[in-house]
Amino acid sequence: MENEALKQKVIEVLQTIFDPELPVSIWELGLIYEINILPINNVQIVMTLTAPGCPAAQSLPVEVDQKVRAIEGVNDVHVAVTWTPAWDKSMMSEAAQLELGFL
Repeated sequence: MENEALKQKVIEVLQTIFDPELPVSIWELGLIYEINILPINNVQIVMTLTAPGCPAAQSLPVEVDQKVRAIEGVNDVHVAVTWTPAWDKSMMSEAAQLELGFL
């Protein structure tokens, strides 16, 4: 599978993962900073959470790993959580901002 096609499949899966406290996907929230498709279809994801004390701090990266790993053709997955830059609501998509009443 071509890198761009695999990256699109990863994005589609990320759009199905929701922050437990908000009715918006982690993709629309802007929590995914990077998706890198490395040789032999290893997927590296750099993400953040809405706050360091987020109750989903343990579960969301695991859910991202498991769901991306389940994509056909993916060899391995590495999910890294970063706090730099710190997430803020300006990183959300316009749709997410509308959904949450920020616009």
